[in-house]
Amino acid sequence: MQTTCDGIILSGGLNRRMEGQNKALLKLDGLSFLEHIVGALNKCFEQLLLVTKNYGFYESSSLRIIKDIINVHSPLSGIHAGLVSINADYGFCTSCDTPLLKTESVRIMIDEIDPEYDIIVPSSGSYYQPLCAVYSKRCIPIIESYLKNGNVKTDGIYELLKVKKVDYEQLRRVDPQLKSFINVNTPEDLRIVRQILKGRPTEIAD
Repeated sequence: MQTTCDGIILSGGLNRRMEGQNKALLKLDGLSFLEHIVGALNKCFEQLLLVTKNYGFYESSSLRIIKDIINVHSPLSGIHAGLVSINADYGFCTSCDTPLLKTESVRIMIDEIDPEYDIIVPSSGSYYQPLCAVYSKRCIPIIESYLKNGNVKTDGIYELLKVKKVDYEQLRRVDPQLKSFINVNTPEDLRIVRQILKGRPTEIAD
């Protein structure tokens, strides 16, 4: 039986390091971050949804908009709400501050879906990219229990589920600089990403 996968975009952060600006609506090369991400994901998924606490920002969006079900400040609450809301077996999850996400990287992650695994995630050793990853709906009760017990660390659930690691080197074949993993958290990050788009190599601190 073929598995199915939908796209889930998370926009639930407080944007403190971005001086209160909504990162999803920041502009890069004439498009908002959200428009860049939707453009990359539309080539992979028939269904996309956005998880946010701020409905008002997205009234004109054609995306399906949903709210967190568990009111906890953690990406896991967004992942949980997304998984509950999709009809597919799996959800590819990313955040609204990754405007350089590459379609080709997403396709690799989709191709790695295996019914034997609950999570498919990019990995370098013990370091994960949990917001460029695929999650099964089987994760839902585990996330619920984990959050209700006061835990918030996103990759903390990994030891409770079956995880398939996708090595960074596999993704470098289509994304040599791993731009898909770049999170824009501060005005300085935004300046650097604009430099990257102009072909000027630089680095963003984690």
